[in-house]
Amino acid sequence: MAIDSTPTTPADSRPVVGTRPVDIVVSLLLLAFALLLGWDSWRIGMSWASDGPQAGYFPFYLSLMMGAASVYGLVQAWRARAAGDPPFVLRDQFVRVMQVFVPTLAYCVAMQFLGLYVASFLLIAGFMWWTGGIAPWISLLTGFLFTAAMFVTFEIAFNVIMPKGPLEAAFGF
Repeated sequence: MAIDSTPTTPADSRPVVGTRPVDIVVSLLLLAFALLLGWDSWRIGMSWASDGPQAGYFPFYLSLMMGAASVYGLVQAWRARAAGDPPFVLRDQFVRVMQVFVPTLAYCVAMQFLGLYVASFLLIAGFMWWTGGIAPWISLLTGFLFTAAMFVTFEIAFNVIMPKGPLEAAFGF
């Protein structure tokens, strides 16, 4: 049940999004963050006081630099509109990224309900089997050994309490 990993050439894959829209969105988000940072720095004090700089002095000037860089990015994207729009990401590249992102997101959600160790076991074993195409018994064994090593390292050797779920509670851990 491994996912087909035959390499494709860029000619085989259509673009998901172009570079120009991504540049514009990122520049606008950074500009919005720079404006928020600049306003908050001005609100708490961004000048030089008798005893030195106020709390917002350095963040204010950093926000000015970040805002200027964002405006520069917007101008560059506007000027590049006639030059065409090279792809930012191709469909096959996007699929490969999602093959890692979706299981990682599921892991973060599962950890809230199952605890660190069970969720880690499921992530490692499932990822090895589904994406890597490794035999199920090897995937399960590797997931179990890695999770057991994590448990011994954190819980026993370093005495660090990690998030646990119902399975660990059933075993009294």
